[in-house]
Amino acid sequence: MLRASLILSFLAAGFCAPPPCKPGEQTLGRCQRPVENNPQCTEMVLGYCQDVPYQRTMFPNIVGQQTRHEVEMSAEYLLLSVIHGLLNGECSPDLRILGCSILAPRCRDNTVMKPCRSSCEIIKRNCAHAFEAINMAWPYFLDCDRFFVGDEEGCYDPLSTLRARQEVTLANLTDGGQSTILQFTYHSNAQMINILKKTAAKCPHISRTYSIGRSVDGKDLLVIEFSKNPGQHDLLEPEIKLIGNMHGNEVLGRQLLIYLAQYLCSEYLLANERIQTLINNTRIHLLPSMNPDGYELAASEVADSLDPENTNQEGHIYNGWTSGRANAQNIDLNRNFPDLTSIFYNRRRFRSIRNDHIPIPDSYWISKVAPETYAVMKWIRSIPFVISASLHGGELVISYPFDFSRHPEEEKMFSPTPDEQVFKQLARTYADAHATMSNNDTDRCGASFANKGGIINGALWYSFAGGMSDFNYLHSNCLELTVELGCDKFPAEEELYPEWLRNKEALLSFMESVHRGIKGIVKDGNGNGIKGAIISVKGLRRDVTTAEDGDYWRLLVPGIYVISASAPGYSKVTKRIRLPHSMQKVGQVDFVLKKVPVDPDLDYLNIPELDNYERFDPYNQFEQYSQRELGENGEERTEKPWWWAYFSQLGVSTPTWLLRNY
Repeated sequence: MLRASLILSFLAAGFCAPPPCKPGEQTLGRCQRPVENNPQCTEMVLGYCQDVPYQRTMFPNIVGQQTRHEVEMSAEYLLLSVIHGLLNGECSPDLRILGCSILAPRCRDNTVMKPCRSSCEIIKRNCAHAFEAINMAWPYFLDCDRFFVGDEEGCYDPLSTLRARQEVTLANLTDGGQSTILQFTYHSNAQMINILKKTAAKCPHISRTYSIGRSVDGKDLLVIEFSKNPGQHDLLEPEIKLIGNMHGNEVLGRQLLIYLAQYLCSEYLLANERIQTLINNTRIHLLPSMNPDGYELAASEVADSLDPENTNQEGHIYNGWTSGRANAQNIDLNRNFPDLTSIFYNRRRFRSIRNDHIPIPDSYWISKVAPETYAVMKWIRSIPFVISASLHGGELVISYPFDFSRHPEEEKMFSPTPDEQVFKQLARTYADAHATMSNNDTDRCGASFANKGGIINGALWYSFAGGMSDFNYLHSNCLELTVELGCDKFPAEEELYPEWLRNKEALLSFMESVHRGIKGIVKDGNGNGIKGAIISVKGLRRDVTTAEDGDYWRLLVPGIYVISASAPGYSKVTKRIRLPHSMQKVGQVDFVLKKVPVDPDLDYLNIPELDNYERFDPYNQFEQYSQRELGENGEERTEKPWWWAYFSQLGVSTPTWLLRNY
């Protein structure tokens, strides 16, 4: 539908094949019209450039197009006219105004004024990912080094008017623009990405955005990170992640994480001591939408139900409970992860086989793996997360692993992990800080959680395999909760602000809870960190491993523990520690291991099927293998993306500069 509407918009705008060249004119992609000897300033009449903050332009323009007609028939101008549709509204109208400043530059005193390089660099930094999402190269005429100039050369800022409006808005804030006014409305995918990008730009010293992959329909799975050194892991600094919108029609978590990102940035700038302490000592990753395709479907269903002309109005409360739940492949993402829990149960009787960091079986890759699932699995493997929360809807309760019953025939059976007490502590931290979750009188949407304080073991609630929380626990060091935020999966907008108030303290308290238990560094005799060393707790049959530089984190409840550190080729070191109830912060327990000859009988020190664990995705089914075609001179070129046909069908000069691998 989008593609058809784009073609119609091209035609409606008057785009058609350009007239043939006149005699004597050479054709090199476009006709070479004679250049006027004395170019003059002329009125700005290009339809898609009417909102630039000037009225007069000049031809030839900065890229050498000689006339207004040549500009209007060019692929460059065609791109600007449809950029909003191609990029789903992201970075519009900024990109269009920036492009117009090149194709129809400002003219003053019969002289072209070039736009500022700094303006181009800001836009490229914030918007390049949108082009990558549709496999399109950054347009050549927006090359910041080639067509833009510096301030010292008398440049012109084409975005000055837009920035002036923003400055007026900030000036009206009593704190000088440091705080953020949260908009308690639903945000489209484009609006969400725009907010995350702007938040990172507002707090660049403590935040950044990055993509972990793309959805089925090509939408970025965009993460915003907060830490004192964005983009890197700091020694002994724990990492946490919060994920929203795994089910596309469960949308409150998505909105809460958008608000949380803005709140963290704003409060840090306002010198909120609690927020500054949290961010300075923790690396926080927020993925507001794991299923942006499902969200769009769910949002469209709600919009239809609220249409006054719709005779079958169910409203937001009855939003199908299924519309948009799955991804665009109709895969339930929370049933799509490898079932490692069954492997765990099968291994319990064998004391010599480890029950943590279980490799992904090769058979898993034969089934249909969603790109969203794949992206999150790679994310989990690439960062040493300590705790995590996945925000859902449909109930009001905290669920913790295991989610899959220890008896396959029992759909409701208490199935604890070795870290049952730690999971219960984490779950209670969130539930107790929530305004109503731990209150047993609270409406539970039909389920019975009496006397449970708003928390429950997942398999005791209902059993399912292939869940994300079980995968986190059995494949990595990470402990993940499933947070059910309320009965209504798609609350009315007037409920967003009250829900933010109910959950804000719970979210902050949960993030702060990562600083419990013990942490430390495992080093060799030369002081070098040992990657992959095993940290064992006597009586708890689930170990954690050290990160790249030898640091580790082990969440524990108060008590007395015997802790061991070991690694292949090193001696085993054991320490006895006591964690008192009054301890307010994590305790540090370091180890120094000595080199020893490797004993092949110590199988416990080796992860079973280590090669399988390390290689990940043995069939490389998500590698981007493009079909190839030969160009005019026999060179190999990649297959053209879907948007290429629009330019070729309408007879404009072929924009090979938009092909990323041309």
